[in-house]
Amino acid sequence: MAETLPLFPLGTVLLPGATLPLHVFEPRYRQLTLDLVTGAVPDREFGVVAVREGWAPDDDGIAGLHTIGCTAVLRDVERLPDGRFDLVTHGARRFRLLDMDADSKPYLMGSVEHLPDDPSDDAAVGELTRILSTAARAAHRRYCTTAWKAGEWAEPEPDVEPGALPHVLAADCLLPVSDRQRLLELTSPVERLRLVRVLLAREASLLAELHAVPAPITTYAVDHSVN
Repeated sequence: MAETLPLFPLGTVLLPGATLPLHVFEPRYRQLTLDLVTGAVPDREFGVVAVREGWAPDDDGIAGLHTIGCTAVLRDVERLPDGRFDLVTHGARRFRLLDMDADSKPYLMGSVEHLPDDPSDDAAVGELTRILSTAARAAHRRYCTTAWKAGEWAEPEPDVEPGALPHVLAADCLLPVSDRQRLLELTSPVERLRLVRVLLAREASLLAELHAVPAPITTYAVDHSVN
């Protein structure tokens, strides 16, 4: 069933279970923050969607956005003296963007539908997810011990569900936007575990050899869109 959500386009991908801090300075997103705090937006929840590289939603409309996003729940907000806000948000649930409305509110609104995982009751799949979870955790451990100092990262809790584990592992790692978007879009827990293991193994090897992480070319652009 479709629902309506405020949209916050960003140059990054929010994953379920990940924390996303935001510095809000553009007037329309200041208004969104006020609407979240006052309850004008229900459940303090809005949608984060990644902007396609080289596109701008203000100019290109919905074509400038990836169609799979993740809702963000506002956890904490600090209002600065000049009217800007610092927010702490938490990724909650994935959605598919069906349509976009740029006129009814100061900020973008989207018609979205929930995007659940594919159901599976196969015992063999359950055993496979256990094996892949172990391999993905090992790749994450290698990445983090190469990228971060001791105390800057932690092993995920043992009881993290296999379906949620790839998002938790990826949240610790500086993956390119395209890879994070691929993870977000996969609705098969098995395929998501396979992919995150491959991505983290690749990044750990790059770190070990080059002592660097990849960055999109837009990182070096002079002009950046607001927020």
